Amino acid sequence: MSHLRLIPRPSPTALRICPTPKGDPTAGAVRHLSSSSSAPPREMELTLALLKPSLCSYQPDVSAVLKEIKQSGLQMVRSKRLFWKADDAHRFYAEHRGRFYYDRLVVGMTSGPSMALALAGPDAIRTWRAMLGPTKAYRAKWEQPHTLRARYGLGDTRNGFHGSDSPESAKRELAQSAPAPYLRPVTM
Repeated sequence: MSHLRLIPRPSPTALRICPTPKGDPTAGAVRHLSSSSSAPPREMELTLALLKPSLCSYQPDVSAVLKEIKQSGLQMVRSKRLFWKADDAHRFYAEHRGRFYYDRLVVGMTSGPSMALALAGPDAIRTWRAMLGPTKAYRAKWEQPHTLRARYGLGDTRNGFHGSDSPESAKRELAQSAPAPYLRPVTM
């Protein structure tokens, strides 16, 4: 599994971030440099949060979404601005090839800049997907109007966001969208 052991961090100054060996972008952890806490480490999970071009075209919306992510308890351990070419989108969405919406996905993802975030937290995949809501933005507006796709999505393929659906997908998608340098365990 791609679960990581991370210890919750009180401040950025108490962390040490190290590059990881090539090949495993999700291997790693962040540890407190101070060992004064006696609380056991919590199991943490990494997921990919992709902010699509339809959202990234308006910076105030990006700022609002980043603020919500911080307030959710998920930690942004890496971010990267993406400018995908058609080949990048074809590779990322290969599992959707042949479906009626595939070409729209590729065109949408290559229409402008997007942002990839590596999010960490206990049950990060489920938490991020719950924040997103249903894939179809119009359905989200009716069924879960408080979700990100309901508020920022424009349609079914221009729904503003992507979230990994499993630890395996997260590992693969993070390797493609937010590659090394990554985090690895720090020995004390």
